[in-house]
Amino acid sequence: MSLPMILGLGQTALELALFNALTVLALFLSYSMLNVCDLSTDGCYALGAAVGAVVAISGHPWLSIPAAMGAGMLSGLVTAVLQTRMGVNSLLAGIIVNTGLYSVNIWIMGGSSLLNMNKTETVFTKLKAALKGTALSGQYALIIGLIAVAAVILFLSLFLRTRLGLAIRATGDNPDMVRSSSINPVFTTTVGLCISNAFTALSGCLLAQSQKSVTVDIGSGMVTVALASLLIGGVFLGRRSVPLRAVGAVLGAFVFRLVYTVALRFNLPAFMLKLISSVIVVIAISGPYLKKQFPLFRRRLAVKFGKAGMQ
Repeated sequence: MSLPMILGLGQTALELALFNALTVLALFLSYSMLNVCDLSTDGCYALGAAVGAVVAISGHPWLSIPAAMGAGMLSGLVTAVLQTRMGVNSLLAGIIVNTGLYSVNIWIMGGSSLLNMNKTETVFTKLKAALKGTALSGQYALIIGLIAVAAVILFLSLFLRTRLGLAIRATGDNPDMVRSSSINPVFTTTVGLCISNAFTALSGCLLAQSQKSVTVDIGSGMVTVALASLLIGGVFLGRRSVPLRAVGAVLGAFVFRLVYTVALRFNLPAFMLKLISSVIVVIAISGPYLKKQFPLFRRRLAVKFGKAGMQ
């Protein structure tokens, strides 16, 4: 494999990782900060892609971004209401919303399971035209991904230091203490899920416009990918400040996407990629635990073989 090909694969992996990193950052807020495992991620990702595509096709590429984020916030609101107002378990609430969004997404796409945007003006084609003739003319997708990720990291870094942001973090740590402090955990949970789902929808919107197509199952398995990336990022930077943990989440997304890219270069069948995702999740979750257990395991082996030698 030549060096230009390796660099090309690395850039492609980086671009896709940046788009998916927005979903990872969404889980960073809902899962790591708010302590809510939101299983509506797959449907919300496709929702953002569908809304963004429909708005772009109608001739408003820049409006597609806030439209997709607004749709994501509505999805988060429904999930939060089911959890906090209707007594539905958080995992079940996410599954219910994810299931319902499948039908909603097809309805948004005009009853079709596929939208083609080959002849549609998107934020990517706009920036490509603006950079034409410059040294960055071929880096428009990378630039948009970097801007989006940097903006989300900056927002989270500042927002989680505010009074509301600290209340959201406290809700994830100890909701009983939050209630005793006259903070409404229903409100903090709702705000956290709305913001989180807005980022997820933004991720789907940008990926769909970069690929110039949307399918109703574009978000299939995204919660697994995002969770694995988040856990991998935690291995790299651990429990540090919010900005560093957010950067670690983005780094985890890149590592995960790089593994995907390498797997594709080995000509693995497409149906094996889901298995690879599951294996990476298992390794990311069990890795820190096994690392802690390794010294104990080594001592047990030493004692066992020591006794065997004495006999």
